[in-house]
Amino acid sequence: MATSSEGTMKAVQLRVTGGPEVLSWVDLPMPQPGPAQVRVRAHAIGAGGPDVLIRNGTYKWMPPLPAIPGNELAGVVDAVGPGVARLQVGDRVLVSARELPQRGGCYVQAICVPESVPFVLPSSIAWEDAVSLGNFQLALALLASNGNLPAQAILVPGAAGGVATALAQVARSRGLRVIGTASTPVKRAFALENGVTDLVDGDVQALPQRVMELTGGRGVDLAFDHVGAALFIACLRSLAPSGMAVSYNILGGPPSADVFDELRKLLAKSLAIRTFSIHAVDADVAQRRGLMEQAIALMASGQVRAPRSMRMPLAEARRAHELLDSGGTLGKLVLIP
Repeated sequence: MATSSEGTMKAVQLRVTGGPEVLSWVDLPMPQPGPAQVRVRAHAIGAGGPDVLIRNGTYKWMPPLPAIPGNELAGVVDAVGPGVARLQVGDRVLVSARELPQRGGCYVQAICVPESVPFVLPSSIAWEDAVSLGNFQLALALLASNGNLPAQAILVPGAAGGVATALAQVARSRGLRVIGTASTPVKRAFALENGVTDLVDGDVQALPQRVMELTGGRGVDLAFDHVGAALFIACLRSLAPSGMAVSYNILGGPPSADVFDELRKLLAKSLAIRTFSIHAVDADVAQRRGLMEQAIALMASGQVRAPRSMRMPLAEARRAHELLDSGGTLGKLVLIP
């Protein structure tokens, strides 16, 4: 992890928003920790969807330009400022931008943050695995959408995705059945490797019937939709009595059907809908950090494991974003500084 000189470090920065070509490999001053701050030298950096949204300027929580993408960084504390008591040089830690005043900032060789921000990592969690922990934190929050009421089965369309595989693994650790969809043989194998118990055809029209066949006509307690459009209606129709459909993204746009009318048609099931964003806990430090601590404990104990990762040099961030744009990744894309 060489720096170009003692006083500088390498980082990936954008001055204008756009495609992968706006990402520049730049020299910046090596940050120095101030009072109650620590500096973390990066060993692994996660790359994912929010980074793309920052790059193309569509993120609702967009940092000001010039901006540095990146929301997860795992590394070692290598310097501490005056008054630091919780952490010390040599500690293995995870920095999540969910703990920072603004998102992004992690495509760097080193970062200075308040000492209250990093999560201590046990030695059993590898660097490249640690940057998947944000997805498990998100999965734990998603699975609590129904107030942690008893559940038997969940539906996870697009089951080879990053959040989806985390959902599947956490659900399996709780003894739940996980029904998923995946579009290719490679994605189907990956979904099964990461906790999905049953795979069904991804055809939206046939999905509710297939779910009902698998569950003896009962349906699933929770359905997690990241697409919207017709898939959201299919998720509603796949629910068990008192079930909940959770919309955590809307990549395909809103449903064209009248959602309330659909709920009235299914009135005998007393169904619920929740729109979900992890930003709902932005102001709740204890809940947010508690979810991450749970995720760390699950991974450290082996109850969940990070999906296979694709490693690339941080200097090749443009190529990494080309892969993210094309959907050409399975598992976590990890940048190595």
